Amino acid sequence: MLHILIGENDFSLRQALEEIKKSIGDPASLMSNTTVLEGAKVTPEQLRSACETVPFLADKRLVVVEGLLERFAPKGRGKKKKSSRPSDSSQDFQPLVDSMKDLPPFTELVIIGGDVKSSNQLLLGLASLAKVRKFPMLKREELRSWVKQRVTQAGQGSGISEKAVSLIVGLVGNDLWTLANEIDKLVLFTEGRAIEEADVRAVVSHAREVSIFTMVDAIMESRVGLAQELLQQLFQQGMTPAHILVMLARQARIILQVRDMRDRNVARGAIQNKLGLTNDFVWSKAWDQADKYSPARLNEVYHKLLEADIAVKTGKYGDPELVLDILVAELGRRGAVSA
Repeated sequence: MLHILIGENDFSLRQALEEIKKSIGDPASLMSNTTVLEGAKVTPEQLRSACETVPFLADKRLVVVEGLLERFAPKGRGKKKKSSRPSDSSQDFQPLVDSMKDLPPFTELVIIGGDVKSSNQLLLGLASLAKVRKFPMLKREELRSWVKQRVTQAGQGSGISEKAVSLIVGLVGNDLWTLANEIDKLVLFTEGRAIEEADVRAVVSHAREVSIFTMVDAIMESRVGLAQELLQQLFQQGMTPAHILVMLARQARIILQVRDMRDRNVARGAIQNKLGLTNDFVWSKAWDQADKYSPARLNEVYHKLLEADIAVKTGKYGDPELVLDILVAELGRRGAVSA
């Protein structure tokens, strides 16, 4: 059977993959009957060969391919040229589609993709052959419901107050991996009682740093309301305007450096080592944000942060908190420059 799992909600997507694995059978047998292929390089022949390999001492085998759909992402808009000849991309993807037809009954083939558009040629070619499941990022109310459900599952009946839900969602955002980890810690910390706002403040690790990441995203994407809400939460947690500016400037600088080195084709591991980013969450967020925002937008934000830092230190507007309010509103109104 052919499964296609796509979407930016990586946590839910990976859970779906685990469900497929569990449905196949014994985990020990599956380990020796699983093949993972690199979609960016795999050929139709390699894919077909992996799918047709008979499982060893088991009823089924699993073949997982990541990054294949991204090879056939729609190109940017340009002038259309009339031609009776098929495009190179259409010639490329058809052999792959053919290699996935008539799969052996013992093979479960899973194609995994990230932000894959509905116009993706390979996706369109496989739609009639596959079970397609989409995992978009959760919206705010969906995220709140997810948090409550996760608390109930993790705590076997434990609850969480609405204020605590608002705080943890505001601090972490829609990074479900981090949310799940923090919820698990909160359930252990509260020992069966309902999770309250004070528990979130006491337990959530890197809460301020996570909030900074979320605020950077909100500023870049012109979500002024969310950015100002996060800013007020940081003030309420006792962070000074000067400290917030330092953290924002640090994050903007890291994203700029990552983007610059990526544009110079420096390897991912080398970038991480050069910047000394040992925290996996901090590193993955910096990598993702460097991919989302253009150098022009990053430079603009970074220099505005430096101007705000000078304004705070010189007392230009009297109230340092007002400086940050003005900064967030100004940057948010400008809108993101396309990457």
